[in-house]
This record gives sequence, C-alpha cells and structure tokens, in this order.
Amino acid sequence: MQLSADESPAPLSEAQLAAWRAFLKAHTVITRALERELVASHRLPLAEFDVLVQLDEAEGGALRMAQLADQVLLSRSGLTRLVERLERSGLVRRQACPSDARGYFAVITEAGVARLHDAAPSHLGSVSSHFAKPLRDDQVETLRVAMEELVSAIPPACASALPDPDLEDAPAASANLAR
Repeated sequence: MQLSADESPAPLSEAQLAAWRAFLKAHTVITRALERELVASHRLPLAEFDVLVQLDEAEGGALRMAQLADQVLLSRSGLTRLVERLERSGLVRRQACPSDARGYFAVITEAGVARLHDAAPSHLGSVSSHFAKPLRDDQVETLRVAMEELVSAIPPACASALPDPDLEDAPAASANLAR
C-alpha cells in the first residue's frame, strides 16, 4: 500500500512497535543459529538448503527460475548465482524451457536429493530446538495464525520476489519499496 504525499502512516503503539522489534530480533537470531548449525554439520548454507527443499517439493523436482526466486525471496540475480554454486556442486542442474527459449528450470539432481535428505533431520532438530520447543502448543498455533494473517494482508505484487538490482528499473523499484 502506497501513501499519497498528504497521508502519513498511522503511528505504531508501544505494544505494536515492541512486537515488531521482537519479531525482527527472533527472525534474525533463529535464522543465524539455523545457518550456523547447518553449515557446521553439513557445510550447507540455509539459502542453499531452502532452494533444495523448494525443488524437492516441486512437481518433477523442477521450478522455473522466476518461480524459485519468488519462493526463496531472492532477487533473480541472487538466485542465479546461488543456483550456479549448486550446479557446480552437482546438487542442481539447469534445463532450458522447451516452450520459452529465454526460460530455464532449476532441477534438483539425485545428489541434491541425497544431500537434502542427509541434512534435513538435523536441520529439523535445530528448528525444533530454536523455534518449536520454547513455545507451548497454544503459542505455536497463535503464532501460525498470526503469521498467516500477516502474509495474507500483503498485496500479491508486494509479496513476489525482491526486485533484481541488476535490472534497469531497479532504482524505481527500490524507491517504491522505501515508501
């Protein structure tokens, strides 16, 4: 939602601001812990793990690069570099789209599936220990509902992949995000 020049956003209450800051801190602290543990135990950064999960769960183990970027919330260029690293490691391959000469699919390989399935149990254990176990069941359900409501309140255009800074219109897109 963009505000016109004569509109100002509604101020946040102290409780809302405190909740926002707690959300940001929890996200940062938990994500860093998950990243550290996944790299230490499997030499697999969280972003690479996420790409492998998205591809493993996709029909046929493949997604168009744009779809994958939307799902992992990376810019198109950021995803391209990440997929290139995974490709060099033999965990993903790129495949030309037969119906669109400019399009490519990212496809998880057998080695990628094996690496994901090897890392998943310890990663899920980390998610449990850093996210689920500190909360009571009723808190988990309340948090799930609240997060789903937040996501559904975002207009689809704002929820798609982050703009690609390598594109010509990136300054305009960045300016729109800052509003």
